[in-house]
Amino acid sequence: MGYQFTLEDVAFLRGRYGEKALDVVSGMTLTSSSMIADVGEVRRRYPGHDAALIETVRARRRAVRKLRDAEQWLLTDDAVQQATPSAVAAHRASEIAARYPGAVVHDITCSVGGDVVELASHVGIGGVIGSDVDLVRLTMAQRNRRVLGELSTPTAFLVADALTPTSTADVVIADPARRSGTGRVFRLDQLTPPLPDVLMTYADRVVVVKCAPGLDYRTLRTRFGFSGEVQVTSLDGRVREVCLWSGPGVDDRMRATVLRTGAGGTVGGFEITDDEPDDVDQHGPVGRWIVDPDGAVVRAGLVRQYAARHGLRQLDPQIAYLTGDHLPATERGFEVIEEVPTSDKALRKILGAYDCGTLEILVRGLDVDPDVLRKRLRLKGSRSLALVLTRIGRKGVGFLCEPGVRGG
Repeated sequence: MGYQFTLEDVAFLRGRYGEKALDVVSGMTLTSSSMIADVGEVRRRYPGHDAALIETVRARRRAVRKLRDAEQWLLTDDAVQQATPSAVAAHRASEIAARYPGAVVHDITCSVGGDVVELASHVGIGGVIGSDVDLVRLTMAQRNRRVLGELSTPTAFLVADALTPTSTADVVIADPARRSGTGRVFRLDQLTPPLPDVLMTYADRVVVVKCAPGLDYRTLRTRFGFSGEVQVTSLDGRVREVCLWSGPGVDDRMRATVLRTGAGGTVGGFEITDDEPDDVDQHGPVGRWIVDPDGAVVRAGLVRQYAARHGLRQLDPQIAYLTGDHLPATERGFEVIEEVPTSDKALRKILGAYDCGTLEILVRGLDVDPDVLRKRLRLKGSRSLALVLTRIGRKGVGFLCEPGVRGG
């Protein structure tokens, strides 16, 4: 747990003198080797504010890969950990604007304002409300909205408990905390606020609830009777969240949203749902390519729909690896060189013959630790290759491949 900010800290940091002090501290190294000297310098120059300044700069650095313009945010360590990446929040804002034009959106657990900033910056949102029980974070959110968000969208902030309705907003967003005083929690009814309570409290409205990537949405449906949309979102190959959409007009379906950042910070990608055809061939020899679908597609259980869309087939009906004679545009695949045995001795001999010195190992369906296996193979060559280990039926198989490339 990081430094516990006070309202006095935030008042200083958001003032002109505090902003100049942050600029100075941002120029310091603040590494383990320099920390003692840096802390002494900050304490000498800004007595009483040194901890808040250093923690803010360190939090900003941790947030660089998550938040746009991270160097301008006021943050806490916990807020960085739970913050939704800006690209994901921006995509959600655009989706809400498209599905509910002119809607007023209330983020009932707004923290430091990550979603509020993106909502308020999106044309098509009628108004934004941010509320939280933590006055320190709420004050940070107000400042972040002023500095980082477009000013055209009306925005209001208030201190309020998430389970006490305080607005008549059309869409409600919630991000229940996944940590308690004793550590991370996993049960849906132990979140803060509990997920079932959020869904019940706002049952008459459109509710969008952000959850951890490991959410057991099947239990959510069977035990808690959830009947809305489950959206699994990834960003640049990493599954970031499971988002639950419920309320009037929301269909019961699964959806995978794959986002990828490109040149200049642009964001592209694709979506796939369980409404799409899933009739695919599950038998036959391996094709020219092996395709490992994005984690969002796998987590959402939409591998067959993805395969049908791209004319691919499954190596095994229970395994997510796909194969075919072409590689879908922009997708990552492995070009097969040959099928190989899975024993260490055979692999060492074959990899030596191919002069392999660097090996990417992908495993599904077998109890193999890639890092442990790589050490056992004792690679000494100069060529980079990939090894796909999986199971077809009850048989373990391996495929030596050219390293992953993307289709054009």
